Amino acid sequence: MSFADLVRLAPDTTLRILLINAAGEHSIALAGLLQPLRLASRKLGAQRLLIELVAAPQLLQNLLLAPEQWPAANIVLLVADDDSAAMAAAESRRLIGYCQKAACYGAVGAAVLWLARAGAMAGVRTALPWALYPEVDEVADRAILTPNLFEIDGNRLSCCGGAASIDFALTLIGSMYGAGLQAQLKEALCIDRVRGAEERQRVALQARFGVLQPKLSEAVTLMEANIEEPLATDDIANLVGISRRQLERLFKQYLGSVPSRYYLELRLQRARQLLNESSHSMVQIGLMCGFSSGSHFSTAFGALFGITPREQRQRKLQPPAPVAQHQI
Repeated sequence: MSFADLVRLAPDTTLRILLINAAGEHSIALAGLLQPLRLASRKLGAQRLLIELVAAPQLLQNLLLAPEQWPAANIVLLVADDDSAAMAAAESRRLIGYCQKAACYGAVGAAVLWLARAGAMAGVRTALPWALYPEVDEVADRAILTPNLFEIDGNRLSCCGGAASIDFALTLIGSMYGAGLQAQLKEALCIDRVRGAEERQRVALQARFGVLQPKLSEAVTLMEANIEEPLATDDIANLVGISRRQLERLFKQYLGSVPSRYYLELRLQRARQLLNESSHSMVQIGLMCGFSSGSHFSTAFGALFGITPREQRQRKLQPPAPVAQHQI
């Protein structure tokens, strides 16, 4: 079952979300997840959304002694801030095996790396914290690592952690229960804007490649600086001082993409941001993001995001639906 399937089920069933804490009691990532989810549960009622928190050592012990007491949840998220907190191999396999019984499962923070190392994110777009990229070794061949804040790919969820966990939690809630509830939670948490999955870990590029891959870093910086008038792949290669083939090899190895595709996604992500946050017309936005043809812009946007630019803007213009509040 994918996350999209859960979204369809959410209005008519009780959803159970289990957070497995391997991060400690002062974790920003854990607090960023827990607070919005608990607020949502209070407003909806536990009969619609049940949030549970369990420490990783406690769950491991209970799985050994009384596994029947821990039926699979709809969504299970393993949370850790620091890779040094990684468990022994046997414990990690047991915990990840439990996570995989859920309809949707994933990780936040350093725990994303644990799932990737176990092969649980194979072939899946995965938002790994930028600080952990030096640790990826063979993981890069198993997961499709992205520089984004979080990813929702089929039934697998990943988030880079930190403050992004708030955006991640609010996105899950908005997807399952609507913009009305999300708006209430934003107000309660004094949050002006929820960052989308496509937004990048801003310091990730230099931290990931910096000294080790300066040519790749320079190439992406050129792309980001030339959204309105895109550069040709050959021109980018010449500007950074390598051959086109070398450039393509770097993009394939470190970004899991080819330069032209990566560049196109950057432009489309910028277009979606402008659709959401500006009053420019769709024709203007297409031109500002390097599309000379409205039909090309609409087709490319739909292929990446699954909706047209017009539908994207209409979705943002819809007033939030009222949500009944229940106390528990």
